[in-house]
Amino acid sequence: MDKLIVEVRQHIATLTLNAPITKNALSDPDICLPLIQKFYQFSQNLNVRCIILTGTGDVFCSGGNIKDIRDKKSIFAGDSLEVMDQYRSSVQRLAKAIWNCELPVIAAVNGPAYGAGCDLAMMADIRIAAPTASFAENFLELGLISGDGGSWLLPKQIGLSRAAEMTFTADPVDAATALKWGLVSSVVPGKELLASANSLAARIARHPPQQLRASKRLMRESLQSGLDNILDMAAIYQGVFHQTREHKESVNALIERRAPIFNGQTGDAKRS
Repeated sequence: MDKLIVEVRQHIATLTLNAPITKNALSDPDICLPLIQKFYQFSQNLNVRCIILTGTGDVFCSGGNIKDIRDKKSIFAGDSLEVMDQYRSSVQRLAKAIWNCELPVIAAVNGPAYGAGCDLAMMADIRIAAPTASFAENFLELGLISGDGGSWLLPKQIGLSRAAEMTFTADPVDAATALKWGLVSSVVPGKELLASANSLAARIARHPPQQLRASKRLMRESLQSGLDNILDMAAIYQGVFHQTREHKESVNALIERRAPIFNGQTGDAKRS
C-alpha cells in the first residue's frame, strides 16, 4: 500500500497521506521522504499550478509516531547527534520543501493535526478544514519542542500571542476556533472538503504559471523584506511579464469575455 497517494488532474496535484494505522504519522520515512520528493518535483513542473495536501481516514496527521518516540525507533533512534541529523534530513527538509515550493499549497485538513501534523498544515499557504479538524502544538505534552519549524511557522499564521497560547498550553484548538483565529480560511462539511479544496485550487490554477509563482515569491519575500525591496522586485517582474504571451492572452481573454488559454494547458489525469 502506498503511504502517499499522488494524483494530478487539471493542473492540480493532490497529495494524500495514506497510513491510517499510524494516523498518517509524518515521522514515517515512507511518507516524509516521498512528500519531499514530490514538492520539489512539482515545484519545477509548469503544468502543475496548485497542490492540495490532505489525509485519509479521520485524521489529517498525527505528527510523530508516539510508539516510535517511546521505543527510540525511526528518526528518534540513536544518541543526541544521530537524532539531530535525522531531524535535519527528514522533517526539517520537508519544512523547507513545502515553504519554498514555487506553487500555492492548500492543506485540506480532514481531522486532527497534532504536533508535526499541525506544523505540516502551517507550511501550506491556505488551510481549509472539516468541522472534525483540530490543531494542537502539543510538543510540551511529550517533553519536547517543535523540531520542524513550528516556532517559526505558527506565529506567522496566527500571531505571537495565540501561537504562544497553543505552544505553552499544548491544548487543541477546534475548527471553529481555528476559523476565528485565522488559522484556517474556511470550515466546510466533511463530505465537501475535497470538493471545496479542488474548487479553490481550480480558481488558482486558471492563472498563468510563471505569474502565479512570482506572486507567491513576492508574498514569501515580504515576510522578511522591507517595502523598498518588494517594490524593486515587483518592478522587475512587471517589466518581464508585460512582454509575455500569457499577459497578452489574459488581457485579450478578459476583453473578449472568454477563458484564457495558456501553453501546455491539458486536462490529463494521473494517479500514483
